[in-house]
Amino acid sequence: MSYRTTRSFPAVTLDDVRGAQKMLVGVSRVTAMEGSRHLSQLVGAPVHLKCENLQRTGSFKLRGAYVRISGLLPEERAAGVVAASAGNHAQGVALASALLGVRATVFMPVGAPLPKVAATRDYGADVRLRGHVVDETLAAAQDYARETGAVFIHPFDHPDIVAGQGTVGLEILEQCPELRTLVVGVGGGGLAAGIAVAVKSLRPDVRLVGVQAAGAAAYPPSLAAGRPTSIDNPVTMADGIKVGRPGDVPFRLVEEYVDDIVTVSEDDLSSALLLCLERAKMVVEPAGASPVAALLSDPRAFDGPVVALLSGGNVDPLLMQRILRHGMAAAGRYLSLRLRLTDRPGALATLLGVLSAVDANVLDVSHVRTDPRLGLTEAEVELHLETKGPEHCAEVATALRDAGYTVIG
Repeated sequence: MSYRTTRSFPAVTLDDVRGAQKMLVGVSRVTAMEGSRHLSQLVGAPVHLKCENLQRTGSFKLRGAYVRISGLLPEERAAGVVAASAGNHAQGVALASALLGVRATVFMPVGAPLPKVAATRDYGADVRLRGHVVDETLAAAQDYARETGAVFIHPFDHPDIVAGQGTVGLEILEQCPELRTLVVGVGGGGLAAGIAVAVKSLRPDVRLVGVQAAGAAAYPPSLAAGRPTSIDNPVTMADGIKVGRPGDVPFRLVEEYVDDIVTVSEDDLSSALLLCLERAKMVVEPAGASPVAALLSDPRAFDGPVVALLSGGNVDPLLMQRILRHGMAAAGRYLSLRLRLTDRPGALATLLGVLSAVDANVLDVSHVRTDPRLGLTEAEVELHLETKGPEHCAEVATALRDAGYTVIG
């Protein structure tokens, strides 16, 4: 593909995205668009979910990786490709390379979830575990590229990657022509930039909202500075958008086309993941659920019809377990508290009877009798309860106090 140049960076056009769409016929899936009655009620307008979590490899990353590798010269293909990723990009590059008959080497962090490592290997890549953080893994991949001549496939900072990801935007306009607001998660910016080019070129009236995790939000300060800037130690459970610096290529497109960048908390992300699982029956990773988190955080800020892009579903089962527990707590459905009671026979049974009377489900009990903080006749109990929401949590706490228990926290 050929690209026009703006401010010394290649820019992506609608024609580039349309060219990528033709290239991806028979390769990527046209993923489903599902309505969400629950989110529609919250927002006060129709809300639809674009389900890229159901894409091949479990995320949108295959689109850009395939377009990028397809554009390599014969001698570049012969040298092979190399990538660095904790999961989604790794699998996208691995499958795209296999489909195109190109040798792929993928560097992943030592602590990468085993299901993602196994999936990347199953797609045919040579997986090498290097470093404990993505920056170390990235450096190892770039060293390998210099040493071997393999082509480094960046996860977001290349025009071909941006054009490939932009095909999601074309599908959204075809599936929801009445669209007024499109909400998409933002890490390095490749997905948001590509979608913005496609959507704004055809429907400049559509409002585009990018979503970042509050602990890894590099775009707000970068946009304020007018150039990509780095943030130190990004922290979020949403590893798919945990990027410390915007890409040079996507930044200019996001700056030009994306209307707003909003941030969401970790509680918002875990609540969104729980909602997707329970209400939409969708397994979504935290980054993929970030647009839903934005809707939950401020539902009346979005004019409908709204499309929220579920960008990926590759979540480690152990992480899913922790996130769901966190999401239940954030939604007021998981209550942890400590209280003191008189240490006598039957005291614990009496306490459990109070909880049963208010229909609280006891998940775990820890009973401490020997602690210097306790009186001779006291015991301390730590309880983990499943509840029905914030009002039920308050009801449980009130019932305990009314029964004479001292609730510590």
